[in-house]
Amino acid sequence: MADRQNQTRPNSTTTASSFLRRLHEHAPHSTQLMGFLTLIVSGAILLLLTGATVTVTLLGIIFFSPLIILSSPIWVPIGGFLFVITAGFLSLCGFGVAAAAVASWIYRYYRGLHPLGSDRVDYARSRIYDTASHVKDYAREYGGYLQTRAKDAAPGA
Repeated sequence: MADRQNQTRPNSTTTASSFLRRLHEHAPHSTQLMGFLTLIVSGAILLLLTGATVTVTLLGIIFFSPLIILSSPIWVPIGGFLFVITAGFLSLCGFGVAAAAVASWIYRYYRGLHPLGSDRVDYARSRIYDTASHVKDYAREYGGYLQTRAKDAAPGA
């Protein structure tokens, strides 16, 4: 009977050794450990640099705000002027690039080199031509009808 009790109840040393074995199986390798350590150190350094940057920025705003306020009548118009000049220059460059691209496409289209999208232009041109010819035929067909109706409405006309 005593033998059965020993067999059914696990030993505390057996449980501890199986726990340590499982813990050892899931333990990180040395490369993973170095990766975690590097992550922690670099995160701490970046956090320290972020704090220093925020502190210096706030102190600069506090100390230089009187100078900024006193000289703002000069800086605000200069900033607005520089913004307008920069926006105008960038839009001019953008329109120039777009015009050059369009001119290049048109040149290749009329030279017969079939640039990208030329099939759509040809299709649209044929659709416009077909629609115009249908409208012309319709006007010929029903134009006489409208003239006779107008003569019926005003016989002296």
